[in-house]
Parts: sequence; structure tokens; C-alpha cells
Amino acid sequence: MEIQGKLLEIFDEMQVNDRFKKREFVIEYADNPQYPEYIKLECIQDKCNILDNFKIGQDVTISINLKGRKWTDPKGEVKYFNTLQAWRIEPASDNDHTSSPQASTQTPPPANGNNASAGGLYSAEEEGEDDLPF
Repeated sequence: MEIQGKLLEIFDEMQVNDRFKKREFVIEYADNPQYPEYIKLECIQDKCNILDNFKIGQDVTISINLKGRKWTDPKGEVKYFNTLQAWRIEPASDNDHTSSPQASTQTPPPANGNNASAGGLYSAEEEGEDDLPF
């Protein structure tokens, strides 16, 4: 899935735990320029550094995976979390959608592999042990 927009904010990388890091950013998505949307996305693990090649205000095309997780809190209430994980970012271009080698990654991460998602920070065997949704 791809989305195009203007970079508004790029946050610092966060080391969530000893095995997981993420970096969030915000784009202005103006499908209807009269009513722009502000969308927060994230890069995880080895994808965090792809934001280093971009500047605030730059128009970009972002390849994303839509992720979701179900979590039951200690009270037994079921909660759902959604995440937009970016795995490739390219400068936006009206004529050419090819990417530069330093600005993108060609292979998407596995949808259900060992990469953690926000809200899914732990491996399957640890998931039953956590009492936090993230």
C-alpha cells in the first residue's frame, strides 16, 4: 500500500526495549487540499534510518504495511491497536516513481515475521507474559 504526502515532522528514534526500536513521523495527506489529514506513521528496527535522507517539507511517497493487534488488558477488556509501518520512502515525483538506493528499501518486511510492530513488541512466546499494550 502506498500513500503520498508532505513530511511535517520527523521524531527521534526511540529504543523501546533492548530488542525493539522505532521512529515516528507525520505527513500531511491532502487528497482533498481543502481538508488535509495529518497522519502519523512509524519505521521500525533497521528501517528507522530511511528517514535520514529526507527533510521537513519534502513531498514523499511511502510504502506501508497496515498492522493491527488485539490485546486483552489485566481486567479482561479487549483492546485493538492499529499501526502504519513504513518500509520504503521515496521522494515524490509526478513522472517517475523509481527510488534512489540510499532513500529506500526494496524488500518489504515479512507481514508476520519476527519484526515487532507497535503494540506487538514481543515475540509470540512472550506475548502472554506482558501486561502492557505496547
